[in-house]
This record gives sequence, structure tokens and C-alpha cells, in this order.
Amino acid sequence: MDGLDDIVEDFLVESHENLDQLDRDLVALEQDPGSRERLSSIFRTIHTIKGTSGFLAFGKLEQVAHVGENMLSKLRDGVLELTPHRTDALLAMVDTVRELLGSIETAGGEGAVDVTRAVELITAAMDDEPAPAAEPAAAEPVVAEVVAEVVEAPVVVPAPVAVAPVPVPAAAPVPAPAPAAEDEQAPRRAVADSTIRVDVDLLDALMQLVGELVLTRNQIVQYVSRQTDTDLVRAGQRLNLIASELQEGVMKTRMQPIDHIWSKLPRVVRDLGQQCGKSVRLAMEGNETELDKTLLEAVKDPLTHLVRNSVDHGIETPEARRAAGKPAEGVLSLRARHESGQVVVEVIDDGAGIDPARIGESAVRKGLVTPDALARMATADVLQLIFAPGFSTAAAVTNVSGRGVGMDVVKTNIEAIGGTIEIESEPGTGTCTRLRIPLTLAIVPALTVECAGDRYAIPQVSLQELVSLDAEKAAAAVEEIGGAQVYRLRGELLPLVRLADVFGLSSDRHDGHVVIAVLRSEGRRFGLVVDRVINTEEIVVKAVGAQLKSIGLYSGATVLGDGTVALILDVQALARRALRAETVERAEQRTAASVAAATARAGAERQRMLLASIGGGRRVAIPLDTVTRLEQIRTASVERVGSREVVQYRGAILPIVRLDRHLGATSSYGYDEPAPETLEVIVYADRDRSVAIVVEEILDIIDDSEAKHSDIDDMGLLGSAVFGDKVTELLDVRAAILAADPGFYAFDTAAGSPARDDLMVV
Repeated sequence: MDGLDDIVEDFLVESHENLDQLDRDLVALEQDPGSRERLSSIFRTIHTIKGTSGFLAFGKLEQVAHVGENMLSKLRDGVLELTPHRTDALLAMVDTVRELLGSIETAGGEGAVDVTRAVELITAAMDDEPAPAAEPAAAEPVVAEVVAEVVEAPVVVPAPVAVAPVPVPAAAPVPAPAPAAEDEQAPRRAVADSTIRVDVDLLDALMQLVGELVLTRNQIVQYVSRQTDTDLVRAGQRLNLIASELQEGVMKTRMQPIDHIWSKLPRVVRDLGQQCGKSVRLAMEGNETELDKTLLEAVKDPLTHLVRNSVDHGIETPEARRAAGKPAEGVLSLRARHESGQVVVEVIDDGAGIDPARIGESAVRKGLVTPDALARMATADVLQLIFAPGFSTAAAVTNVSGRGVGMDVVKTNIEAIGGTIEIESEPGTGTCTRLRIPLTLAIVPALTVECAGDRYAIPQVSLQELVSLDAEKAAAAVEEIGGAQVYRLRGELLPLVRLADVFGLSSDRHDGHVVIAVLRSEGRRFGLVVDRVINTEEIVVKAVGAQLKSIGLYSGATVLGDGTVALILDVQALARRALRAETVERAEQRTAASVAAATARAGAERQRMLLASIGGGRRVAIPLDTVTRLEQIRTASVERVGSREVVQYRGAILPIVRLDRHLGATSSYGYDEPAPETLEVIVYADRDRSVAIVVEEILDIIDDSEAKHSDIDDMGLLGSAVFGDKVTELLDVRAAILAADPGFYAFDTAAGSPARDDLMVV
């Protein structure tokens, strides 16, 4: 069923209900003609039917409703008085409207329904009063006339009672087809009978009861799973199935298409476009996407605000668009879709985009961020500043919010319902604001975890995967960058947040085993380290008190299947705690190209490599552009700072990493043999920070362009290649540098500014 059919069906349902109410109101009004409230209600109902029928191009329906509206208007204004004759005319109008609605429902149009008689009755009733029925003999003819009018008018009424005997002759053909027609129409249900109106409070109450049922179901299912009684297990499974279907059915009653709030936006865009002197076309995709009614109401104002901002500050004037080589008419697109248990709503304009430089300047001017911090921020983080309270780049205040004015409220409202907001923009091309909203807030699937003996729930919508590391692998795979722990997951660094550290507790897991829940929130991925994973189950979200809410780490609470209470973690708040590690990760990713350029580039971008032996017949290749100097240092000059080896070099303390130990190679000299007097050192320097990489021998400098590469590697390596008919290991220079100096990629100069323009420190 397309959008127009949905509109017509809604119109039919509402109109049938209104007509039933009109019958009652008109009869009641006749008994109390002075009731202004009831008369105004009747007028509004007819006015609504007239307006909608005109919009849907139902001409006859609009005609009869229009003339009825004229009479009601005069009655409401006191120009006319309500008399039985005028009440009859209005009731005839109602019957005609009902017949038209029936034709629209069955035939799809108004068909051959005649509205002339109803229009004439109302027109005549407005013009003058009928003559009083003073003649004695006029009683029966008047009745006959009324019956005739009713029969002639297009009204559905019971047939007159016949005087002839009731029995039908046996030869009559009526009985044979009658049952067939009756059976044929029996399954068909009128539109007005196919839906009912239910109070939202009743739905909320049903939802709460279903939530309690789900909690009880979880407890029973968990108990039954430990039993051996076959009948009990079967009954528990049946209960689980029925409760799930009931839950799904009740949730569907609360779901409404997002078009309910989108339907008003075309007018908003049109009016704002004219007000701002812009030509804007609104395109909508996914109107049928359904969302919980409560969430739909919560997202209405933020969505309207985003649309207004796009028209006001996103899309340029026709003159500016032509000058930029764009069509004079701007396009604002609204898109909605279901994705991973969420509803994703996008507001996209093809306007001027957002200039990160202007955002940064305004943020610094308003004291929202320091110049040093701004210099270390990525473009995506700069764009997020528009959600800061009081932020704006508008040169002048207008009655249309500038992009940024009130955006903090938009973000707060979206996050209050468990959603997130992201923004992407390219100057000169346009902006996309993306909302991610849960389908419902009542019952959600969740992962239950344990930390320091307590249980917590993580909404599965934020969960991407689980990673379990044994003690040996965890010791090698969990690294530290700038004081923040990270885990390399399939080649990408994953910032880690230890839940025990967040709560200031001591983990009860001391075997070195690490369990990581990989979560995604606000466009960021991070790993939440927990003690153990318990189970996955559907949980009923309960609100928490103001004291727990103020902590900022809990989005609610629930009762688990075993009856224990578990707090639901606020993934957005935990994501913000992972920001430090994430910014370090981005800095590491941006500098990786210069630190290990050979392995980061594709085959066409090969470069020259420095070959060195590290002992045990192994040799490594190091990108030459990561080599600052080759030095020889005296072994006796090596000193220690704690467990680290250092050497004084050019007035500074230089940390040392020995590749034979770093990569687990066997040294060419035994422990009982004296060490060589000098060490071959490769120095890597970046501004005022340096490290020394110790190798056994510098072998050669070769061209990497024709080498055969492989992805076979090990810890501390980025692959391997064949140089001069010998397999050579490709050194992960970044890992070697971090082994010598863990803080190498997260340092400031003495002046407090970042040592590299592309490094970020928070």
C-alpha cells in the first residue's frame, strides 16, 4: 500500500468516527440549541472533513461538506437558529457523507453517489423556514414526504416495511445467490472496523506489564534450564515463545512511521526558503521507517531544528550557488532506515558545508578550547565543537537559529533517549548530520558482564564483538601509548577502558586473562575490559534515581534472570573516557606513514631500505627515510634508568632498544662471552626527541621496488620480503621506538605546543 492509500485509509477511519459522533451531537444539540461548545465541535468536524476531502480531490464530498459548513457557521454566529427542519438537513448531509465514504472505501472513488438532494436541502434550510404544519390532514403526507426525501437522497437507510406477506415464493431466485454473496462479503471488514483508538497511557501500562512478564520469563527460563524434567522444560520453552510474541505484538502497537513528523517539514522548508531568499527542494527517503511513539515525539523538535539550520546556514542563496557552479536550487534530503537494531536518520544538504577553521576560531574566541588543544584536534573533533553550549559562528542573530545555536540542546535531547548524533561536512559540498536512535527504550537485548564481583548490562546495539586474550597473548598484545592502553585488533589500534579503573575498584581477575568488549559509540570504537562475560538476554530498562544518574556512567537499571539487580552502562560516557587513547591512536596512525613508510604504501610506492643483521642469521629491513643517522657508540657508555638502557648522546639522554632482544633473536655472542666494544646504532630523531636502535651489523642499502613481499610476520614485524635471495624481516619501526620510549608519540615541547603538527595530546 503506497503513501496515498495510507492517507486515504486514515481519513476514512477518522471520518467514520467523526460521523458517529456527529449523529449524537446533532441530536443532543437539537435538545439544547444554545450549547455553543457542542455547535463549535460540530463545525470543526465538518470543516476538517471538507479540508481533507479537498486535499484528496474528493469533489462531491467537499461540496456537501462545504454547504453544511456554511449553515453551521451561520448557526454558530447566531445568524440562524437551529430548528428541527435544519437538523434534518444536517443529518441528511451526514448520511450523504457516510455514503460517499462507503463508496470511496469499496470502489476507490465517489462513484455515482448523488449529492444534489442533500445540497438542496441544506441550501433551502438556510434560506427560509418551512411552513408550519397547521393543517390536520397534512400529518400523514408530511411523513410520506419525509420518507420520500430520505429514499430519494443518497442515504443508506433500512428499507420500508412491506405490507405484503413476508414469505418469498419458492420459485424466487433470491435465496440461491444470497448466501453466496453473504459468504463472499463475510471476510471483508470495513476500514472503520479494522482499527481502534487506544489511549497511550493504556499502551504504556501494557508495556510495563509485558516488561514485568519478560523479567519473570527470564527467571523461569534460567531456572528451567537447570532442570531435567522434560515436561517442565517444554513448558518453559512454550512460555518463552509466547512471552516473546506478546512482547513483539505490544511493541508493534507503539510503533509509528517517521512520516508522522516528516509530514510537517515540507511546509517548514518552503516557508524558511522564502524567508531566507533561497530555493530549496526537500527529498525524503524511508518515510515508512517505524519508531516507538515515545521516541518519535522526543526526536521531533531536534529534527526540526536540524532542518531549519540546514536551510538557514547550510544551503546558499541562488546567486552564491551559481557562482560556485551549483544548480540554483538547493537539495535538502531526509533519509531514515533501520540499521543494527537502531533507526538511523540523516539530514543532508548540498550547501556550503562547515569550515573547520571558522569553527576553531569561534571556539577559541569563546573560550571553549585553547589554541594548543585546537591545534592537536582532528577535523572530526573540531566539527563536534558545534554541540558545545553557546557555540555559534553566526555573524548576526536572526529569528532562524544559526548552525550551532541550540545544537547542544539537540545533542542533549538525542542522548537522553539513548541515541547519538554525528556530523560530517566537506566545505563547498555539503553537510550530513546523522542521528542514531534506539527502536524502543522499554525492552532491549543486552550483554551482561561482571567486574569486581558486580554485574552490569551493556546494550547490544553498541556491541560489535568480544575478544578474549590469554595471559601470554595479553602481555604481548596490550600496548601502552602515551600512558593509555591500546590493543591492536586486526591491524587497528583499539583504545582500552578498564571498567574496574572507571569505578576505582580492584579487578577480581588475577590470572592475566583479558576479556575485551569491543563497543562503538558516537562514531568511535573502543574496548571495554571486564572480568568476565555472563550471558546475553533481553532486559527491561528501569529508570535510575537522580543520584545514580548524576554519576554519568549509568543509563538505567534492570533485574536479571536470577533476580539480581544490574546497572546498565552508559556507553556514550565510557566512549568519552576512551577519547584520550583514541586521539593518541589517531596520532599514531597519521605518523605511521613517516615512521614505517615502506610497509604503509602499496607496491607502486616502494622505497630504499637499510639492511641490518640482528644475530642468529636473521636480518631486518628498515625504511631508509626513518633513519636519521648511523652511529657507533661505546658499549661502556650504556647506562640505565630503571630497567631501561640509555646513552648520553649530543647533550641528551637517548633511550636504547636492542633489536636482538626486542625480536627474540639469538645474539652472535654468548652470555659468557664479552660484549663487543662498540655497538652499531640506527638513530631516529623527531625534533628534540630521539631513540637508538641497536643492531649487530649494517649490511647494505637496497632498492625495495622489485622485492617479493609477504604478509607472514610476527610480533614487532610488519611482514617479510626477499632481498638478495634471502628472506628478510620488515621491522615495525613504530613498535621498536615505543619499546625504547613509550612516550615518544605523546610529548610536548618546552613551550607547551605540540612537537608535531599532526600529533594530538589531550
